Order: sequence, then structure tokens, then C-alpha cells
Amino acid sequence: MQDYLATVEEGIQWLRAVPWLVLTLFATPLMILAWWKRIYPAVPLAILLCVPCVLTFALLFWSDLFLLVAMADLLVLLVAMLDVWSLPAASTFSVERQMMKIASLGMPHRVNLLLTNHSTRLYLADLRDDVPEEFEYSPEDFSVRLGPRSRTTMHYEFAAHRRGRFTMEQVHLRVRSWLGLWRRYLAFPTATDVSVYPDMKQLSEYAILARTNRLSLMGVRRTRKIGQDNEFERLRDYTRDDNYKHMDWRASARRNKLTVKDFQTSQSQRIIFLLDCGRMMTNEAAGLSLLDHSLNAMLMLSFVALRQGDSVGLICFSDQIHNFVPARGGMNQMNRLLHASFDRFPRLVESRYDEAFLYLSSHCKKRSLVVLVTNLIDEVNSHQVERYLGTLVGRHLPLGVMMRDRRLFEAADAEYRTDAQLFRAAAAAEILTWRHQVLTDLEHRGVMSLDVYPEDMTAPLVNRYLEIKARHLL
Repeated sequence: MQDYLATVEEGIQWLRAVPWLVLTLFATPLMILAWWKRIYPAVPLAILLCVPCVLTFALLFWSDLFLLVAMADLLVLLVAMLDVWSLPAASTFSVERQMMKIASLGMPHRVNLLLTNHSTRLYLADLRDDVPEEFEYSPEDFSVRLGPRSRTTMHYEFAAHRRGRFTMEQVHLRVRSWLGLWRRYLAFPTATDVSVYPDMKQLSEYAILARTNRLSLMGVRRTRKIGQDNEFERLRDYTRDDNYKHMDWRASARRNKLTVKDFQTSQSQRIIFLLDCGRMMTNEAAGLSLLDHSLNAMLMLSFVALRQGDSVGLICFSDQIHNFVPARGGMNQMNRLLHASFDRFPRLVESRYDEAFLYLSSHCKKRSLVVLVTNLIDEVNSHQVERYLGTLVGRHLPLGVMMRDRRLFEAADAEYRTDAQLFRAAAAAEILTWRHQVLTDLEHRGVMSLDVYPEDMTAPLVNRYLEIKARHLL
């Protein structure tokens, strides 16, 4: 017996001499659990470990307490080992995600999570969904009490701040052990694709205001003489600007309200959008990229043109052709335009105008209103825009939509008190002068142009389209 105690004492002295080995012996099982089973110690286990730690400090004053400290260590280790076996396996639970796969930009979208406990035990768990970082959601996680063989349903809402296609890969579950000393993290594959489209609220607003003859609230001007007298479109209430010869006296007597006839232009005209998705469209204005503002204006004008009976097509390009939507009529064309553009983002590459206009000439033979939406930054892209838009004159009706940089105009108009401010204002004025000269050259070549701020582009673009329709330029 004395020899056995002596051997134990020698072993203890040896362990005291190499404390790093003791630390390795305790840390290795924890690392294996964390790497293999994703099991981690919890706060209650750290508090429980404080008991043998306090007793260990007591050895500095009473060395006879060594046996008590060893027994406390063994007891804590035994309790921790028994508690870790109470953690459930991944097959104990199943998770299902239910949601609509189409969401609108900035609008709340509801998601349901169904968590099922297949065992006969009670568990406390925390649930969190794999939400992309572009989404803002609430609540972020759930704390649930899962009864034996039960199912719990939770729901949350997210609002996407970026359009495009996203994938929600997994649902994460954190389960507590019976005594709460351990936590196990489980991941359940529930891949769900969600497509975030631009908010079409402005389209519904346009439709409502068009029915009530209040489009001026959106900045859309009323264009005089919209078509010929024999192209009847609808009846509407009389306004002060209407011509008396368009008055429908029978409808006025029947409704007991002055009613006039509305006319439309000839149908089957075509609009082709050329959207630049290159480096010129990466700047931001009012929290959105220039391409986002262009897409919003494009969709709005497409909606107006399709309601007028025209055909609308789309070509998205940068250093290559990304999307092509042939020009068609009907409101179903809006779905095709949305599907082709909702996941398109600007790229840091040089745009190939030559490929875009070559593709246009080979796929769009009929005379159309070609709307190029881009940004003028330097002389390289301005020469290409002027050259290729000028070649369309005669075969098509080209319209160049150039987006302004508000910071340039603010710098040119700001009051300067120092030399640095003066030089900055002079540089901004020189750029604006060059920009004005480019737009003037386009006009001289027979190319229509529209110079607008990105955030205010929708109404001027619709007004220019209505003006073209009224003047029968197509």
C-alpha cells in the first residue's frame, strides 16, 4: 500500500512539474467535442469549475486538502461527462421552412419555421435562421421549450435591402443538456431560393393616378393632342384644359357630369432599352446605385408604354451581352423584363458599346425608340456614346439618358473662400462645361438627350416618351 501511495505521489509531482501536459489532457477532449460534435461548454459549467479552483488555491495554506481537491475534480469531471451524454443527436429534431419564394425590395416578408421533436424527452433550444446579411429581420432568434413528440411553429419577417437572388441554406439550432452544462449546435439543411424584385409600388400608383387623371402628382405632364380624333381610348371626367369638341354630351347627360373622350396614338410602336451595367453605373445616389435608378425608371416607362399598346424590349450589357428580352406587347412583358433585370448588378469592367449596338442591329431590325441609359465620366466613353448613337439616326430614333452627378453641380455652385475651394469649383465647372458640349454635339447629330439626376429620372423620362408619342416622331 505504501508503495502504491508512493507511486501516486511521484505521478502527482511529475504532473506538477509539467503543467502544460495537464492543460493538454483537459483541453484535448473539449477540442474533439467542439470539432467533431459541435459541443461546447456553457456558463454553468464554468461556474461549477470555480469550486475546485477555489479549493486549489486553498492548498497554498492547507496542503492536507489535496485529497479533497482531487475528489472535487473527479466529481466535477464525472458530472460533466454524464451531462454531455444527455445532449440529443441531430436525428432527434427536424426543421422545415415555409415562405413565398418571391419578395419585394424593402417590403416585409413572412417566414414560418416548423421545429419537430421526435424524442420522448423535453428540451430547451434556441433557433436561428440562415438569413442573408442584406436582409433586416426581426426577431433574430427564438427560445423554445420542446415537449416530448411535439411540434412548434415560429415566424419572423424580413425586409430585403438589395434586389437579386438569394439562398437561405440552413436553420441553426442550439440545444442545452439536461443540467445546462453543455450546448450543442445543430445545422439542418433547408436550402430555399428567394428572389427579391424591385418594389412595384410606383406602378400601382401610376395606374391609380391615371384612372383619376392626377398624373401631375407624380411629375408626369399632360401632353396636348395625344393622337388623332378617330383613335378613341376611353371616357374620363372633363378638366379645364380639354377641348370642347372632344366633349361626349350623351355620356355627360347619362352621368350628370361633364365627360370628354380620350384618344391615343397609333399602336405597335417599339421601345428598346440599352442598359449600361459597366463601371460607369457603380456610383451611388440617394442610397442606390445608378443602375438601380435606371432599372426603376425603365420599369416605370415600360409599364406606361405597354399600357399605351407599344412593344418594349431590353438589352443589358457591360463587357458582354448579359440579357436580351425581345420587344413584345402586352402586360405579360412586364414579367419578362422583371425576370431579366432583378438580379443584374453593375460590374467594374469597361462597357463594350460596339458589341451592344452590333447586337441591337442584328436583333432589332424594325424602327424603334432606342433608349441608352448610361453615365458620362470621361472622354473615352463619351466618344463611344456619341459615335454609336449617331449611327442610329435615320434607322431608329435614339435617345441618350445621361445621369448627372449632384456633387459636381453643388461644387460648382458653392461659395468658395479658400484657394482649395476655388480650385475645386473651377474643376467642377470645367467638367460640367465639357459635359454640356457632349450633349450639344449629340443634339447636333440628331440624337435626343435627357440630362437628369438619377433619383429624379422617372418623371422626365416618361414625359419625354409622351412627347415623342404626341409629336409622332416614331
